[in-house]
Formats: sequence, C-alpha cells, structure tokens
Amino acid sequence: MRGAVIHAPGDVRLETLDDPKILQPTDAIIRTVVTCVCGSDLWPYRGLEPIGDPHPMGHEYVGVVEEVGSEVISVRPGQLVVGSFATSDNTCANCRNGWQSSCLHREFMSTCQAERVRVPNAQGTLVATGEIPGDEFLPGLLAVSDVMGTGWYAALAAEVRPGSTAVVVGDGAVGLCGVIAAKEQGAERIIAMSRHEPRQKLALEFGATDIVTERGEEGVARIKDLTDGIGADSVLECVGTAESMRQALHSARPGGNVGFVGVPHDVTIDAQELFFSHVGLRGGPAPVRRYLPELIDLVLSGRIDPGKVFDLTLPLDQVAEGYKAMDERRAIKTLLKP
Repeated sequence: MRGAVIHAPGDVRLETLDDPKILQPTDAIIRTVVTCVCGSDLWPYRGLEPIGDPHPMGHEYVGVVEEVGSEVISVRPGQLVVGSFATSDNTCANCRNGWQSSCLHREFMSTCQAERVRVPNAQGTLVATGEIPGDEFLPGLLAVSDVMGTGWYAALAAEVRPGSTAVVVGDGAVGLCGVIAAKEQGAERIIAMSRHEPRQKLALEFGATDIVTERGEEGVARIKDLTDGIGADSVLECVGTAESMRQALHSARPGGNVGFVGVPHDVTIDAQELFFSHVGLRGGPAPVRRYLPELIDLVLSGRIDPGKVFDLTLPLDQVAEGYKAMDERRAIKTLLKP
C-alpha cells in the first residue's frame, strides 16, 4: 500500500509500505476512504518536535472495514466506520468514566495518511455509520474523528453554558470547530480570535458573534472591553503556545473556565497567579470516542457541517503539498483522498 512518511522537517513523502495485518484479536483493518493532515502534524514538520527515524504519519480517518480480529463484534467488514486518534477498549474504568483517551489499553493512531490502516482496540474504538452515507458527508465525518471531537471537548472543559459568553483562542480547524461546539452547547456570545479573513468568515458562519484580531495582552484588553471589563465565562484554548495559554487564562473572568486542547509546547503556568485568578483549567487529549455517536448523528442530520474546515482537497499522492499549504497558511486543513 501507499502511505505518507516523514523523514525530516519539511520532508514528507508518499512511499510504498507493507500492508497492515491483524496482529491482535482486537484489531481491525480498514480501507481508508478519506484522511487528512492535522495542525498537530505541523509541529514535527516545522522541526518543533523531534522526528527520529522516518515514520508514517496521520491520526484521522474514515474507512471501510476490510477485516476484523476474532474478538471484534461491534463492527463488521463492509461497514463505514469513524474512530478516534486515541484507541480505547471502552470497557476499562477510565473508559467507563468517559475518559477513553486515557484508556488503560490506549494506543495513539499514527499511520492514517495511507490507503489502509490497522486499528487496535477496534471493538471499543470504531463506530459504524449504519448505512454508508453520501460522499457529501465524508468531510464532516472525518472532522468528527479529531478536530470536531476536540473542539467539542474544549467547550465542555470550559463549561460553556446556555446564555454564556465564550472566547475561542485559535482559528485553525480545532478552534473553528470549537465555535460550532460553543454554539451547540448554548453560548449566546462567541468571540473568535482570528487575524485571517477566510477563517473569520467561516467562524461567523459557524456561529461566532464577534471577531477579535488583536493578540496577546492587546487581545485580552479587547476581550475585557467586550465583556464590561470582567472577562469571558468560558475560554477555549486551541493552539498550544505560551502566548495562547496566557491569552486564554487572562481572558477568563474570575470563576470562569479555560478548556485547553492545543498540545502544549513550552507552556508554563504560574500557580500563584492561577490560584488568585479563580479561573478553572481543564484540558488534555480529547476523549473523542465519548462523543462519536452524538457527533456522527449531528453531521448526518445536517445540523452541523464541520467538514467546511477542509478548504483543500488533494489525492494522497500530493500529501507533501497538503503539508506545505497548511504550513504556509494557504489552507486551514487538507483532506486527502487515497
């Protein structure tokens, strides 16, 4: 099969790889229908995370089941399935508590920019769509496998409530999906922080009521201006940098909450400052599996369309261009068709 392999910063290649095989009775093999490049893939691509030896890439996927291990009965060959970037058995104590991304048997997906993928813990990870939906739903379902599920978790972690004011820090795919999530969870006012006009337009289409272009302390000051000097009830931090975290924490009102889902890079938090701010902070890898059934239904019913974050579609053999376009901010998110 063909799959994407990263060799060095800025060097992603499509190569011929061994076909995946069933290694455990809990595995499944899927034929990838759509996959994509994630904003988090840009960290190693930009040389901001170590790469080590060349290795496959990708953790978002929608596919058709081709083969299942002997212990997999929840899905069967021929079904279209969506899964999370973090696999889970969905039966351990952490899974039962709703934290499937901390499953005791968790494995992170990392080979999905390919024609076929082995999915560990398939019994608890994969969710079938029932009938195979039309192609127009595939981008939305692909978004559900990570960025929509992550944006949904960001809003829940920030404790968005009906009638509340929410701020979204970050205008990438996760941040834009966070706008959708904040709207669905009842926020009355949604302030999206973005400097890029196409992303601003999409944020407004998804439900944002205000756009703030300033960053850092200027951005915080603008949020305070918009909230009568108090700050927001909920802030979704969807970037992962030191600046974005400071901006998020300082934008929340006393007693407000920050949900952080951007993978932190060189982020430190002043415990004393947090203590006296009365701001709540929760984040981590999103337990996407918890939300998959609900989000799949929202997509297939047409209530939400997170697939609009894919503004560039390429064949898999142009994966290198997909990375480059996102790195240069010519694309929000690249969808790949094997």
